[in-house]
Amino acid sequence: MTKSKIALVAALVSCALISGCDDNNKPKVAIEFMHSSVEQERQAVITKLIERFEKENPGITVKQVPVEEDAYNTKIITLARSGSLPEVIETSHDYAKVMDKEQLIDRKAIGEAIKAVGEDQFYDGVLRIVRTEDGSAWTGVPISAWLQGVWYKKDVLANAGIEEPHNWQQLLAAAQKLSDPAQKKYGIALPTAESVMTEQAFSQFALSNQANVFDASGKITLNTPEMAQALAFYRDLAATTMPGSNDVMEIKDAFMNGSAPMAIYSTYLIPAVFKEGNPANLGFMVPTEKSAAVYGTITSLTISNGQTEDETAAAEKFVTFMEKADNAADWVMMSPGAALPATKTIVDTPQWKDNEVIKAFGDLPNELIAQYPHMQVFGAVADKNFTRMGDVTGSGVVSTLVHNVTVGQKDLKQTLTDSQTKLDDLVQQR
Repeated sequence: MTKSKIALVAALVSCALISGCDDNNKPKVAIEFMHSSVEQERQAVITKLIERFEKENPGITVKQVPVEEDAYNTKIITLARSGSLPEVIETSHDYAKVMDKEQLIDRKAIGEAIKAVGEDQFYDGVLRIVRTEDGSAWTGVPISAWLQGVWYKKDVLANAGIEEPHNWQQLLAAAQKLSDPAQKKYGIALPTAESVMTEQAFSQFALSNQANVFDASGKITLNTPEMAQALAFYRDLAATTMPGSNDVMEIKDAFMNGSAPMAIYSTYLIPAVFKEGNPANLGFMVPTEKSAAVYGTITSLTISNGQTEDETAAAEKFVTFMEKADNAADWVMMSPGAALPATKTIVDTPQWKDNEVIKAFGDLPNELIAQYPHMQVFGAVADKNFTRMGDVTGSGVVSTLVHNVTVGQKDLKQTLTDSQTKLDDLVQQR
């Protein structure tokens, strides 16, 4: 054997032993996928998806990094500081904006992945929510979503002679008629605590009345006639809810135990209603005044910045793979009914069509998906998604405003004026 042949054999052996080569003598690329599915049954689904991907892409290995939801954002910051962010990260559209602000995401790679999936494959309105602040790119590739609105029990309304509500006034009239606090019966279970849920719930009514926290130039616009009208309506509606500061658990419990036949909650109410055994009795409405406005959160797979060219390419391949109909369906159906698809092809898969939860609710899942174009969030104005909205939510000013006017019965006009000043100061400090 010649020296050149010996050298070639040695190189191939070295490659195989040290870096692991595929059939084309290329070293394998290892990437990490960080997600919040810590439950064993969900990790099992993701494991199968990864195995499927690795079989199709023998040059790439994917390691799961499951992290508890409560520690998720802190973990991202810690990993970013140490320069060890996973290549692919599951994130909400809200936190993706923060990551973009800190230059932790690869806009170009995300754009390439969306292009590979096809912009037309996403439901109308979905990509708008994940636009960057300047409107020039996206913060992630949407894979699922949940929505929030007003749920009601059809039989209770029918027995009371109430038509199913479609707008503000019909909703308020129904809640007032159903309210009987002396008998511990309430018109609607409504969030009033100083919590993120209260801000989310109130935002639907404000945005429905064309009131937003920011205007197109990024100026705080909390103290406006439109916001005051929405707040006054929410205060009137809150007069028919349970006393005290209500949050997630109080609202769900009141609706499920029959204390309140209407409630503001997310699609995560659906599994509980299914388990109760009367899915056909569940109705859903979107707060509607000048326009319809449904609150929701888009879950995306984002690609982090600062990776090698090979790692970024592998991350793009993995995200594009996860968006394929069957794979995305497996992801969404980890929470059937609670999580909704972001892409159109999922509803044609057996995983969706044959699922017992989806079938039990009839047309309701499709009606929920049809609300994407009406999805609105504070801080999103036209094609701009202001990252400072995270600071606003973190300050608690909006939820405290709603709490003080409803539970605290403070003067609406003065409280609104004070809250505007607080947010002005907050934005100037940033």
